[in-house]
Amino acid sequence: MDDRARLLARYRELVLDQLPRRARAERWVVTADHCFGRIVLDHAVGGRWYDVLDRRRSPAFGQLDDAQLQTAVDLAERIAADGDPLLRELDAQSLRWRGKAAPPGR
Repeated sequence: MDDRARLLARYRELVLDQLPRRARAERWVVTADHCFGRIVLDHAVGGRWYDVLDRRRSPAFGQLDDAQLQTAVDLAERIAADGDPLLRELDAQSLRWRGKAAPPGR
């Protein structure tokens, strides 16, 4: 397995499984896999992911270049290490990029 394939597999493992499962168990601010995807993708590209990637091509994370994919995996690993406090900050920035405020309690 090459480096890119390993990174894609790790992205899937973290964003689609481990983080949402842990978030539900520990009652983090975000629990859905698509929300983790939004947050990680936004930060990997430095703004709304769908302004950079084609939202009609799925999966969006497969469109990341190698550097962006590494950034996404590194960030997901940081979320796994730091948990809800970091996730709240990243979610708030992602929502600001969309012109939205975090809901109360978030």
